[in-house]
Amino acid sequence: MSSGKVELVEILRKMILIREFDQLAIELRKARRIHGALHPYVGEEAVAVGACAALRPADRITSTHRGHGHCIAKGADINRMMAELFGRVDGYCKGKGGSMHIADFAIGMLGANGIVAGGMPIACGAALAAQLEEAGGVAACFFGDGATGEGEFHETLNIASLWKLPLLFVCENNQYGAGNAVESVRAVTDISLHAPAYGMPGVSVDGNDVLAVRDATGEAVERARRGAGPTLIHCKTFRSLFHAMRDVPPPETRSADLLAAWRGRDRDPITRFEDYVTGSGIVTAAEVLAIRGQVKRDLEAAVDFAEASPYPDPKDLLVDMFAE
Repeated sequence: MSSGKVELVEILRKMILIREFDQLAIELRKARRIHGALHPYVGEEAVAVGACAALRPADRITSTHRGHGHCIAKGADINRMMAELFGRVDGYCKGKGGSMHIADFAIGMLGANGIVAGGMPIACGAALAAQLEEAGGVAACFFGDGATGEGEFHETLNIASLWKLPLLFVCENNQYGAGNAVESVRAVTDISLHAPAYGMPGVSVDGNDVLAVRDATGEAVERARRGAGPTLIHCKTFRSLFHAMRDVPPPETRSADLLAAWRGRDRDPITRFEDYVTGSGIVTAAEVLAIRGQVKRDLEAAVDFAEASPYPDPKDLLVDMFAE
């Protein structure tokens, strides 16, 4: 897939923004300026950004408990995201949802989800809606390797294939389900091999190569739009930080050699892409620094926006609730 400078700069900006947003959120949580559990997306930025780069604004996605990256990649407002983390009324869920439940239907972001594989049936419904609308829309479902052990994974793949739904299954295999290495819970670690059993294509891609993810997603999108049904995309990536934190980050249990190998400049998705665009003469080193500077200023403004927003009124506790 051909790429212009504007697209490549936006891809780089979004990956940097995702990482800086989550690293800032960690510092804010440690300082107890925000509360609740955090699940950082650091190291996996190329999957969300690469996949969403192949989607249209009207296409719909579902996310996971590790959802900040998907929100930003789909175009969410970081001011409202930050306000949600601060528990303020100008947040996406009016301060009631927190980190794991951010949604913005206006941009096709149907929501992060604290339930493992919980977004998969929702994405199936979104894909059915797109099929019935007959406007060429597609849905994309992000999920982790741990979700493949849930019944919803198999049920959703089956019905999506049976009905030829315009649905992309984007598996973020970050090598760990919480603290369990993928090889300790799966006899076969190539998740794309599930696809043939459900009559759909399956492809494994380097999940730390943003353009490889974009191109694989683009092929799946084209197939879905012409009515040929779903595709399973297995993105092999790595969770650089801990699974989750509350007051402080938990101790690291993985080996220093493993972490160093995945965090190295030639493997980290952001530095790897930076080296590509600067080495190709598409973007200068000065332009990269300018992007990073603007991201920091945007995040500072987001924190200011969040802190200026009021807390929810306790009398509104049950407002907007679907059930009591």
